[in-house]
Amino acid sequence: MSRPAEPGWLAAGMGSLLFSPTSGNPYPVHNSKAESGKSPKEFGEEVLADADEFNGFNLIVADLCTMSMAYITNRPVDGGLSMEEVSPGIHVLSNAKLDTPWPKAQRLRRGFEDVLVKYSETEISLKEMTKMVMNDTTKDDSELTGIYSREFEYLTSSIFVEADTASGRYGTRSTSAVVLTTDGAVSFYETYLENDAWMDNTINFSIQTDKTAP
Repeated sequence: MSRPAEPGWLAAGMGSLLFSPTSGNPYPVHNSKAESGKSPKEFGEEVLADADEFNGFNLIVADLCTMSMAYITNRPVDGGLSMEEVSPGIHVLSNAKLDTPWPKAQRLRRGFEDVLVKYSETEISLKEMTKMVMNDTTKDDSELTGIYSREFEYLTSSIFVEADTASGRYGTRSTSAVVLTTDGAVSFYETYLENDAWMDNTINFSIQTDKTAP
């Protein structure tokens, strides 16, 4: 199965998390920067300094220890260079601006909200939650962007993408989920496609957050 030449990515350090869903020469942040010790705002200001050298990207920078998060973008269609703090709550990020109400983004938000309600009093594994939320193959031909052909955009309008195109198989190759509990326990789950087979991996560790600090 193929994917964009410059796919989105996720980098994580002990207490920090960075990710970008945007394809096409996105901002190249590596794990060393994920472990830089800067706050999301400080890191965002550093990114903005040279962001105009790259194609349009969306970037989320999160500090799990302080429960703070920043959104950085340089997409001209969304107003160019900007950074904002992300407020507590449910947010959805696609290739458009944060919380743009695209049909697939709205379905993703509703699916996650449904899981939170259904399992508010019981536990659910990250693996099961990922399947319930991210494996939705529902397609929608409303509000297509017009950037690519209508047929291609329809095939890729689902949350989980698996499509036959003129260039071959195209679609989702990996999905990640991160959960942080109030006592500082972190679980990172990833499922990914390797040699046409889906594999998964879970990493558990602990951090000291503002709420767990003595």
